[in-house]
Amino acid sequence: MTQENGYRQRRWPAVAAVVALVAVLGVAVAVAGRQQATDSTAKPATDGTFAIRNARIFDGVEVIERGTVLVRDGLIEAVAADVAVPDGITVVDADGKTLLPGLIDAHVHAWGDAQQDMLRFGVTAGLDMHGMAERLSALRAQRESTAPSAQADLWAAGYAVTAAGGHGTQYGFPVPTVDADTDIPAFIAARVAEGDDFIKLIVEDLSGYANGRTLPTLDAAQVRAVVDAAHAHDRIAVAHVSTQASAREVLDAGIDGFVHVADDAVVDDAFVADVARRDVFVVPTLVVIASVAGSDAGRTLAQDSALSPWLTPEQRDSLGARMSTAPKPQRLADAIDSVRRLHAAGATILAGSDAPNAGTAQGASLHGELALLVQAGLTPRQALVAATSAPAARFGIVDRGRIAPGLRADLVLVDGNPLDDITATRRIHTVWKNGARVERTKPAAALAAGAVPGDTRISDFETGLDAGFGSWAPTTDQMAGGASTVAHARIEGGANGSAGALSVAGEIKTGFAFPWSGVIFFPAAQAMQPADLSSRGELVFRVRGDGRRYNALLFSGASPTSMPAMQAFEAGSEWAEVRLPLSGFAGADLSQVRGIAWTAGQPEGTFAFALDDVELR
Repeated sequence: MTQENGYRQRRWPAVAAVVALVAVLGVAVAVAGRQQATDSTAKPATDGTFAIRNARIFDGVEVIERGTVLVRDGLIEAVAADVAVPDGITVVDADGKTLLPGLIDAHVHAWGDAQQDMLRFGVTAGLDMHGMAERLSALRAQRESTAPSAQADLWAAGYAVTAAGGHGTQYGFPVPTVDADTDIPAFIAARVAEGDDFIKLIVEDLSGYANGRTLPTLDAAQVRAVVDAAHAHDRIAVAHVSTQASAREVLDAGIDGFVHVADDAVVDDAFVADVARRDVFVVPTLVVIASVAGSDAGRTLAQDSALSPWLTPEQRDSLGARMSTAPKPQRLADAIDSVRRLHAAGATILAGSDAPNAGTAQGASLHGELALLVQAGLTPRQALVAATSAPAARFGIVDRGRIAPGLRADLVLVDGNPLDDITATRRIHTVWKNGARVERTKPAAALAAGAVPGDTRISDFETGLDAGFGSWAPTTDQMAGGASTVAHARIEGGANGSAGALSVAGEIKTGFAFPWSGVIFFPAAQAMQPADLSSRGELVFRVRGDGRRYNALLFSGASPTSMPAMQAFEAGSEWAEVRLPLSGFAGADLSQVRGIAWTAGQPEGTFAFALDDVELR
């Protein structure tokens, strides 16, 4: 870690630009004091039988310029230009509006409030690409129910298939992995028995990011064996890749779809031809690649007047974040060019956001993805197909993605005509889920951060671990499934002959992709509760240690899971004063500081340092 500029300070050990490996630290630290999201519940209103009349209807494939849809008991009963409306039922006059099938996000990672957030933005279904298997039966029951619901439905991969220690193992829950001795047919059979709707492989060693560090990943033989086993169980197999080399490998193994487009270069002619010939679909996830590229696409989306009022503070934070602030615009340009070439060759393109990675937000980002797909050469109509009927067909979702008799009445009514202007999908008038109107409640504003006392001193450890305000706590990657250890305690003898100091000692161990261990200071009364430090300008402390290089992490913003800002410091054998300007924590929101951590990272091994005279001046 260096501090060459603000970009580096913002990066987690050299790979933050890759695949949300950073955010896990914030997620894990937030475990102890996570606050529930503001009340953004979209309460369904049961309308019973109703008709939508005078609407332009895009049915997932075709357009009826002026027609009527009749809904009864959660299902679409009729759709046509001349449907007879029974007397006495509720009628919605949709003159000037366009009715769409509920949107489907073909690449999400959904937990917490995600399903509510998705539904508020007209996304009535999503394809979850990696998560715990224990919830699969509940997700299945939820989507099979026709009862009014305040949540989008999910079809899920369960645990993604990855190598031991590979990408996907770092998110704080145990993931079964594949190694050289794994019986892959039995491994996939176990995933199917758990309830996987499809099989997702992760073929990612980070080599495409030129960061000097790689992760274990599946080899070609394992990829082929996984794909064969998935097909033997009548499951489609989809793959996370980021490079052309890995994309070629999984294509040759018989993959059914890519859930990212490779962005290390523009895809070549042979690859494009093979994808089209083999009828493999692609979920480009351009919005998350935009974040990797350093684009302001997420921030711009958050400022859209049609979307902004419906974003939670956490979603605003997420849209404002980036995988890396180091601009790499060529990655997005290449990805868009690749989508243009694949689409022109006839490959099926599906719309997916990869929310909630940095730079994205559940629900809202699918609308951003639609605009990027149009930028990549799809017509607005083709982009809408990519977010409705096409993902339904490719993932075997037989009762969604279309407006047709007998299908689920998951519907979105928007002002204007998205077939002319794709951004019209953002101007949502009404969402129906299972035939019930969803009450879209605007999220509450973020809680105001508390003030801190005027005294700049946090702790001098003269008599104990008390703080002038806030509190201290240990933090390790065990919160995210790692094995690193730490102990902290007051010790006798501090800097400048003082009575005491804070000792922090532990061991960085394998078990987590990006291990950490250390101590964290929470400035408010509760862990990760925000405090306003905008009047302070400098973090000052004295430190001595084993000569290692350590990190100071500052967690801030509306969301307790936001990516921390970072500065590095060294702890030599003699006491030394460290002064870190708060302005040096690039991108930090000092009006909402949630925690400041002093941590060791790689290399593995024991570490020890001591802190004294900690101040926020």
